[in-house]
Parts: sequence; C-alpha cells; structure tokens
Amino acid sequence: IGKIIPNSEFRIHNSFVPLSIDTIRRQFPFLRASPPPVYLDSAAMAQIPDAVLEEMQKWEQSSRSNVHRGMHARAEESTIAYESARSTIQGFIHAKYSDEIIFTKSCTEAINLVTRSWGEMHLQEGESIVVSMLEHHSNIVPWLQLKNSKGIDVLWMDIDENGIPRMEDLERHLKIGRVKLVAITALSNVLGVAPDLQKIISMAHDAGALVLLDAAQAIAHMPLDVQELDCDFLAFSGHKLYGSTGIGVLYGKRKILENMPPFLGGGMMIREVRTDGFTPADLPAKFEAGTPPIAEAVGLAAAIEWLKQFSWNDIQAHEQELLQSAICNLQQIPNLHILGQSQIVNRKSQIVHGCISFTLDGVHPHDLTEMQAIVEAQKKLHP
Repeated sequence: IGKIIPNSEFRIHNSFVPLSIDTIRRQFPFLRASPPPVYLDSAAMAQIPDAVLEEMQKWEQSSRSNVHRGMHARAEESTIAYESARSTIQGFIHAKYSDEIIFTKSCTEAINLVTRSWGEMHLQEGESIVVSMLEHHSNIVPWLQLKNSKGIDVLWMDIDENGIPRMEDLERHLKIGRVKLVAITALSNVLGVAPDLQKIISMAHDAGALVLLDAAQAIAHMPLDVQELDCDFLAFSGHKLYGSTGIGVLYGKRKILENMPPFLGGGMMIREVRTDGFTPADLPAKFEAGTPPIAEAVGLAAAIEWLKQFSWNDIQAHEQELLQSAICNLQQIPNLHILGQSQIVNRKSQIVHGCISFTLDGVHPHDLTEMQAIVEAQKKLHP
C-alpha cells in the first residue's frame, strides 16, 4: 500500500479490441435477452458484463475471507485481491500513490467523506465553497448540510443556454477571497456536457482553493488523469463503470488525506485503541472502517480491465454516432425540445458525451417515460 506505480504501466493497451457492438452486447447477460432490449438508462446504472460477474463469483467461491485480518491462506488471497483492485484503480485514473485510493460504498459516500472529514476540520463560518447548477444532489446536499452545521456559504455557478457553467460566476466568487473549495461535476448526467475542468482547476488553485470532481458520470465516458488535471479530490461509483453496486472510490492527494480525520469509526481504521482515545491507522485504512466491499472492489477492477480492451477514441466515436442518430430522429417530433440543443446539433463532441435530455410540450416527463414503458411491455406480449 502506498507504492508508486509508473503511469506507463497502466496505459491503455497499444493493441485494442475492435469495437464490435454485436460482440460486446453478447457479453452482457441482460442484453442477451430475447427480444434484445434497448437500454437507455446507463446514466443511472450501466449493465454488467460476464467478465465482471465471473471475477466476483470466483472471489466468492475461492477466496471469500476478510481482508487485513487473518493469516490463513484465504485471508491472504482475499487481501491480495483487494489491494490489487486498489492498484488497478490507481492506474486507471493515474494516481501517484495507491494509498490515495479510498474504497467507499458509493460516489455519494465519497463526497460525504470529504464534506465530513475535510470540511468539518478546515471550513470556518463565513468561508465558502462553490458548486454549479449542473450538480447531482450528491454534490449539493452534503455542502448544504455543512452550511447548516458550520455556517459556511454555498455559492453557485449558473449555466448558460448550453448547460455550461459560467466561468464569470466562478471568477466573481473567487475574487471574494473566501472560497476554500470548488466542487463540480466532470460530466453532467442530465445534459452530457463537460465543463472546462483544466480552466476551473487552474482558477481555483490560483485563488488558493481546492477542487473536488464528481466523476460518477465521466468515469465511463472519458479518460481521466488526476495528476494531469491536478484535482485535489475525485469521486466515482462502480455501477456506472460496468461494475457492481455498493462500491465507490474517493481519490485524494496524499498530503491532503493525511491531514484529514477519520470519517467513520470501527475496525481496521485504528492503529491503537486506549481507554482515553485512539490513534488512527495510516492511509488508506483510516478511511475504510469495518469490513469493506471486497467482492465489489474485485468486480470494479475487473470492469476496468474489461474496459481497457477498447480505445477511448472508438468508444467516444460510437457514442457520438448514437447521439447524432438520436438527435436527428428526435428533431422530427413536433413540440419536442432538446436541452442544450445547440451544442449537440453543432456536433461539439468535445463537451457533449452520450446523454440527451428533452421535454415535450404538454407532457410531464414521468408520463412520457411511463407511456414508453407500456409500449415496450405491449411489444413483449405480442405472439
């Protein structure tokens, strides 16, 4: 734990597997159903391929044991598998040290870890954090809770007509001199737009603020290099990366994590317990109290290895092809309005990634999705 592994060791394979969609679909149990389903909810949860299920089952059948506790063979095998998963994730996002990777149960918990540990210790009444109007509730509510408990200010970046956070808002907030952290999504799960992360991080750091990236949506759609980005925290979940539920990841720069108190108390996060107190363990253990999601971590590593077969260029090109096809068809529907439409129609693919949101005049979104589900169910009932 804590070793440096060269980024080159984890670079995507020089030789990629061709992006054959039919072949890939056959690797997903859900997509092998008859008739073949059309699944449009990967922004909420991706399906899981055979390779991931097999690795998780292999651990359950052959290595199931707790980690960092027992000395017997299965316990050692389990610990090796768990820490190997950490190293795989380290390489995937190009973290410098493996102990900068903290396993959580979700992206939501990872963000809450930052608010409860870093925020409670370092934020004072009257100081501020900045979020954007693009954020998922998981990157809003924890900061509002901190506002209530600590008296901090939550400042907002509005978005333009294309859904892009307004940089002038960030610039104005940073000039106040009280902003300690900018928490922003790396990719919107509603509009599919990606903010200019490099510029946001640079502006924040110039003003002395840290940056947390919510990468729950971005992690499966674009390569992320935390050292190149120079973000201070990055959070994501496994279930949108072709992994299992119940597993999330927090990346944090080692020097920052070392100066944060434990988030939860319990087994494994302590070095010593006394009647008058305790000494927390070193990274990453001090943030992983209790029995961790071992099988889920193994599955997440398997999902990453599965994804690394394919070129990011091929993945993004296929997403754009699907995106433009969907847009062309949706534009034929009267009274339908695509949100952030100009960026998509103008094919600015560098900021739009595989996600479309639209409204239909006079129809509530819930009614629209319910009607579509009924149509699909009726199709399945036909002889």
